[in-house]
This record gives sequence, C-alpha cells and structure tokens, in this order.
Amino acid sequence: MQIGIVSPVVTRVPGAHGVWEVAAGIEELAQIAERADRLGFHHLTCSEHVAVPTDVAAQRGATYWDPLATFGYLSARTSRIRLATQVVVLGYHHPLEIAKRYGTLDLVSGGRLVLGVGVGSLQEEFELLGATYDGRGEIADDALAALRASLSVRTPSYSGTHFSYDDLVVEPHAVQPRVPLWVGGRTRRSLRRAVELGDGWVPFGLSLDELRAMVDEVSPQADFDVVLSAGRPLDALHDPDRVRERLERVTDAGATIISASISATSVTDYCDQLAALAAIADLQSTDLTSGD
Repeated sequence: MQIGIVSPVVTRVPGAHGVWEVAAGIEELAQIAERADRLGFHHLTCSEHVAVPTDVAAQRGATYWDPLATFGYLSARTSRIRLATQVVVLGYHHPLEIAKRYGTLDLVSGGRLVLGVGVGSLQEEFELLGATYDGRGEIADDALAALRASLSVRTPSYSGTHFSYDDLVVEPHAVQPRVPLWVGGRTRRSLRRAVELGDGWVPFGLSLDELRAMVDEVSPQADFDVVLSAGRPLDALHDPDRVRERLERVTDAGATIISASISATSVTDYCDQLAALAAIADLQSTDLTSGD
C-alpha cells in the first residue's frame, strides 16, 4: 500500500483544516515533511491558485502556497518522498514554462517530481491571467501532449493544434526519463485524458462506487496510477480500526495510491498520527523514532 499526504498548512479550505494550521509556517510544514519522508509516505501535495476572488474564497479558501517555492524548500529537507502538484492548471502556462520550472524542481529534488495537472474551473482567475477559458479542455489536451514530449528533453520539439515549437534548448530539464503526469478531475473526460496522455488520475468529489465503475470502463494499463482520497481526515491514533477499514475500502475501489488527510491538533500530534498511520499501512520506514 502506498499512501501520500494531503499537505497541511499550504491550503486552507474552510472547515477542512486544523485550527493549529492558521499559525503554522514553513518550519512546521518541514517538520511534518521530514517525518513523512522517514516513515515511507509516497508523496506530499501542493495546489496552485494565483488569486482567488473574495466571494469564491468563502467556499474554496484563500490560502494556496505556491508549489514551486514550497517544494523547492521541502526538497532540501527530505530525501525520498515525492513532491506532487495537485494540481498545476495547464491553461495558465505555456508547456515549456512548466517543463523548465518543474523540470528544475525535478533536478534539485533528485527526480522526485510528480506533475499533477488539471484543466481548471475558476473563470475569474483565467481572465485575470489573460488565459483562454472557453475551449480550455482542448487546449489542456494539447498542452499535456506537449509536456509528454518535452519534460525530460534538452531540445524539445512538438507540433500540435495550440502549441508548436522546435530548435530550442530547455536546460535544465527533468532528470526522470518519464515524469509521472497525474490528471485531476471528476469527469469521464478527465479520466480518458489521464489514460490517453498521462500516467495517473486524481479524481475528487465522487463516491467510491462511481470511481470503481468509471475506472472499470476504461481498463487502464497495469502501471497506471489511480490516486484516491481516503476521505475524511484519518485518526490513526484513536480510531485505528476505522482507518484500516477506510484504507481497505479505498483500495478495493481501485486505488493504487491513497491520498490521506490527517486529523491533528498540533504539529507534534500530526507527526504522531503519521507514525500510527504508517504502522497500520506497514510502510517502509527509516524513522528510528516511529515506535516511540
């Protein structure tokens, strides 16, 4: 079983974050990242929003740390945990901009980037950035194909419906021969996009039965990742049986990787919860303190 962590602190959606996170900063986040790294968790997450309208922030939240700056710091504090954007909005960037910036992150982290991408849905943010909102799905498809052709290449070349380039050097670039591309979304189209152009699917807002049925429809390759949420924050310290049941249900629904939110009251409690969850999931730990 592989379990990633929905990073605390970096995103604060109303009603979905701990009170302690409001006053927490990069050092608290780094302590958690270091512990998750040693305990054998698969990945940390960080989302992308540039500016959220005030009326939208009441529902989606207003706090979104920048993934590049955040992961650049955390990569220096960790050694093996993967750094997963969840998600970078494709329409906000030229594919080579993503290839250069996140390829550099892949380099400095020693090949630990997981590039989670999405089409985006916040029209006001598209308009603010001068990005095209109508037809963004088609543009995202072309951007994904361009990224697949360009991420790990010094002299990328691509010709598509929206992006075309040749005779260019992108240096540095990603050091992984194939950077995992996870596609976010909740529609059948997003799943098809993930199967055809990516390496994994990160759905949200769907029941486990719906997810199982949708994945069964497309029969993805064996190495395709289905990254499913564990649902409500897990409390492995105080309710381990329920946590085991939840992990089993999500795995039965087709998850190859589980993305977990953690119930905690402080940084110390969060780290203790990580140790308890790692023990339940039997993760490969290098943390000598995890049995305390």
